[in-house]
Amino acid sequence: MNRRLLTILLVAFFIAAGCTFLVYRAIVGRANAGKAPTTTTLVAAKTDIQLGTVLQDSDLTTIQVAGAVPKGAIYEKDRTGVVGRGVISELFEGEPVIDDRLSGGKNGGLAAAIPVGMRACAVKVDEVVGVSGFATPGMRVDVLITGTPPNAPPNNTQGTESRTLLQNIDVLSAGTEYQKDKDAQGKAKQVQVVNLLVTPEQAETLSLATNQVVIRLVLRNPMDTKIAPVVGTSTANLFADPNAPPPPPVKPQHTAPKKVEPQSFSMDVINGSKSSEEKFASPGGHQ
Repeated sequence: MNRRLLTILLVAFFIAAGCTFLVYRAIVGRANAGKAPTTTTLVAAKTDIQLGTVLQDSDLTTIQVAGAVPKGAIYEKDRTGVVGRGVISELFEGEPVIDDRLSGGKNGGLAAAIPVGMRACAVKVDEVVGVSGFATPGMRVDVLITGTPPNAPPNNTQGTESRTLLQNIDVLSAGTEYQKDKDAQGKAKQVQVVNLLVTPEQAETLSLATNQVVIRLVLRNPMDTKIAPVVGTSTANLFADPNAPPPPPVKPQHTAPKKVEPQSFSMDVINGSKSSEEKFASPGGHQ
């Protein structure tokens, strides 16, 4: 066969094969366009679920997801295994439940969200902090204490003092709990409580401060991690006149040393029939 003719046939064959492949792709694409995409049924949050919540079946629902399934998503057939596990990362309504955002065991709750080496310390707050809702999980706060120092002198003129106890503390959770009201015949009352993520040393400090002074939380920018060098203030500084001249420096008073009379001792000297009393200075200062 002519070599030139063979080359022409081979080129024509490859061109025909390429055109056939393109036509096939176009036909298949049009056929698939009319079909509904494949969906997967996943477990999702029925409502917004806060960190530390132990999941109940009523907290869950199912959603249909088309295409790729998120990594770690829980299928409908595994729904019963989700009930009783604690939420360690807040879930939002309609969001698929991801396995990594739940505690590893049953009834994990808030404890599962505490990093190794850290502690969750509960602090009572007033209604302004609790109801306003600024102390939400993930926020950063400073802890201020207000009270009278135990080593203050009886004639203390500074009054109540306020100091920054801790800075840049992470809020782990916030909510309410019920405690007995001593002034209402033991009836239960709601108390606003914020759980702070602290080190063991900071937990000791907070525990001591809770029983001794008034604690207040101050919100800070989460991006601001700088520890400010604050020294505290007192009631006297609130009423001080900012235009008043500073008090004159106190000059140290120098007192002249008292003259110490040299100590001496006496001795009777007997010379024959004569006797006399002689006085001598004591080199050691003793008689």
